[in-house]
Amino acid sequence: QTLLGEERPVVVLPLHAEHSLSPAVAPGLNEVGALLPCAPLHYLLLEALGRPLIATSANISGNPTMIDPAVAEQQLATIADAFLHHNRAIHHRVDDSVYRRIGHRLRPLRLGRGITPLEIDLPWPVSHPVLAVGAQQKNTVCLAWGTRLVLSPHIGDLENFRTQLAFEQQIRTLCELYGVQPEEMIHDTHADYQATRWARASGRDCHSIPHHFAHASALCGEHGRFSEDTLVFTWDGTGLGTDGTLWGGEALIGRPGQWRRHATFEPFPLPGGEAAIRAPWRLAATLSWECGSDWQPAPIAATELTLLRAVWQRRLNCPSSSSVGRLFDAAAALLNLVDTVSHEAQAPTRLEAFARGAGNPVELFHHSDFDGVLRCRWPPLIRHLLDHRLSAIQRAADFHATLVQILLTQAQAARSSASIRSIGLTGGVFQNRRLTEAAVAALAANGFDVLLHERIPCNDAGISFGQVMDRLPALRYREET
Repeated sequence: QTLLGEERPVVVLPLHAEHSLSPAVAPGLNEVGALLPCAPLHYLLLEALGRPLIATSANISGNPTMIDPAVAEQQLATIADAFLHHNRAIHHRVDDSVYRRIGHRLRPLRLGRGITPLEIDLPWPVSHPVLAVGAQQKNTVCLAWGTRLVLSPHIGDLENFRTQLAFEQQIRTLCELYGVQPEEMIHDTHADYQATRWARASGRDCHSIPHHFAHASALCGEHGRFSEDTLVFTWDGTGLGTDGTLWGGEALIGRPGQWRRHATFEPFPLPGGEAAIRAPWRLAATLSWECGSDWQPAPIAATELTLLRAVWQRRLNCPSSSSVGRLFDAAAALLNLVDTVSHEAQAPTRLEAFARGAGNPVELFHHSDFDGVLRCRWPPLIRHLLDHRLSAIQRAADFHATLVQILLTQAQAARSSASIRSIGLTGGVFQNRRLTEAAVAALAANGFDVLLHERIPCNDAGISFGQVMDRLPALRYREET
């Protein structure tokens, strides 16, 4: 039904066991994105061909979609044999929306053509127009005024200069389209995010929201939970935490504008920072060393491994992180599914597709730190992943089952200490259907109500929406006073 809808999104579907697609299409995965024609030219092409087409977007990885024919011919000449242009110019680039079935319904992974700008009614009027500028990756922006909120289409990753230009153009377009000029900018607390820099250079009043607070507020805002506490698991890649470390495995208790950290994972080093994300073998090796093991990545030269060990031992450029997303990266490398990655979430998606069966959770222990935050000790899980007496498929399933058990343990602790009954799951990790559905089932079986996103992506595309939601109580207070 969603495929046939007028929005014509990409829908991620399971591959048939006897499919005839090339293994080069979505390698290592058991799903593929399906899209029905959405323009007259699509219909003409498919009618003439008489069979489905394998297609990809017209852009270099990390760059926005090309809308200028001359630029496309120049930059794609080495991979395209021919170009079919339209006689009408494209004025605004809009990506396809993407949906995946998780928990018995299709949920958005990316919002674009046919759905955005997405308008949502605010629960109360804001005292002045605000613009939330979102995150560094999967960027979107969000404009709010009166009782209206408008979420932009997907913009992309702001490391790239062309995407930065698209970001600025999207802001101009939204403001001109609705005739609204923001008086306040809301941005992430990370000073090096391009969106943060842009907001601070705008000359307007600025307010910062911690990354994972925005995730939690996006979920609560979508479900209208502003006046009661919720335990929200915000599991993702990395985001700057309030203590200056890189968070990503957090359980937060509170409501928009009032969050406190309930639980997390013991921090671990990211050797080389961003380099560990691009090369998960680096993270796998250091986590094995942290556990007293000595994992040897087969394709990596001994000299490179020796250099990495020296970096790890001296803690040179090894930022501390509690990220579940990075644990997924390490697990995929330890099971020899990936060494390096070419795109975001490559390692976690392969690990999810590889796992089979229910999985047996590894017993992990929690302890309370000086601030009363529960911290999960992950080393036994890494040692389990290194146990070659078990098949790699079994270990992949056990990894997922262990994360579900951690989540349930932390939820039960919140119920005991704060009478919490409602649990939210947000952040990019919960794009994983296997993990999310198992977590929902376990929580529901233990008497919890579980909240998932329905209209807003759980990944960083929802951060700008969450920034507005987290700021809303303060804006209402200012209006009333």
